[in-house]
Amino acid sequence: MSRAEPFVHPISVRYLEVDRQGVVFNMWYLAYLDDAMTAFLSERGLPYGDLLAAGYDVQVVHTELDWHGPLGFGDPAAVRVAVTGIGRTSFTLGFTVWSSARAVVEASTVYVAVRTDGSGKCELPPSLLDALGPAG
Repeated sequence: MSRAEPFVHPISVRYLEVDRQGVVFNMWYLAYLDDAMTAFLSERGLPYGDLLAAGYDVQVVHTELDWHGPLGFGDPAAVRVAVTGIGRTSFTLGFTVWSSARAVVEASTVYVAVRTDGSGKCELPPSLLDALGPAG
């Protein structure tokens, strides 16, 4: 996959994710984004297990979500992922959840790199910077 092309991660809306109103309960969108983030890194050459094995992890420190429409059980859906910012210790991903050619949710999430040994925040490791590539 060319890095110029947007990364798109398919999702399957499960019955358990839908509330009494017949739409995806809002907390599930965070799970969709998390799943898309790890698939995005893997597609770009950094399986999440490799990041952990190297002694690094990332933590969500901020997420904003804007809902544009409903998503229900069995609806076809996918998450588009793009790098929107890269700092010294953090990076930001932009997400759009799509269904039937319409945006359902737009989101932005800031992640901070941490060491798995418990010593806290650290600079983004080279392997992660390489996987992120240039911010779009």
